[in-house]
Amino acid sequence: MPDFSKMKLPSWMSQGEPAALMRACATFWQKVTGWATWPLQQFDPLTCAEPLLNLIAWERDINRFNGEPLELFRRRVAFAFVNARDAGSVEGFIRIFQRLGIGYVEILERQPGIDWDVIQVRVSDSQLASSPDLMLEIIRQYGRTCRRYQFEVLTLQGFQMRAGWDQGEYVCYPAGMAGMSESATFGAQI
Repeated sequence: MPDFSKMKLPSWMSQGEPAALMRACATFWQKVTGWATWPLQQFDPLTCAEPLLNLIAWERDINRFNGEPLELFRRRVAFAFVNARDAGSVEGFIRIFQRLGIGYVEILERQPGIDWDVIQVRVSDSQLASSPDLMLEIIRQYGRTCRRYQFEVLTLQGFQMRAGWDQGEYVCYPAGMAGMSESATFGAQI
């Protein structure tokens, strides 16, 4: 589309009524251009009007859950086709979570000691607390049909380890986490 605001008149016509007429024509044609391109802009779920967004969401089988922010709903509608294509694999499922802004996630299948149809989804506790409805909706919409999903929460725990010198003796330093029954022993030959 031409940019009407950058049009210039010759120097003998750039003042007075010809310049005012050119500015009025530029304003008019910018409005006409906006009117002509508005329907084309409504096909983009990230920028369209909200009533049209609801129609596009219905067409793509996306339901808005209670309390869902409009920006997140727009992203879910915009990425509906790509997410549906990626739903069949572990890597694709991870990409769905990243695309929707959840962040890091691990997907584990067929773990020893757990039923074969259970898929473990590992996320941090802040991710699960900030968007539990979104995670359940992703699993409902894109999860595998005959599988059960189990959330595992990853929590970051600070770990400090100190080493020392003790006159050339063999020393073992046990390391343990508060409240945990497991501990590890690290040996140092000095």
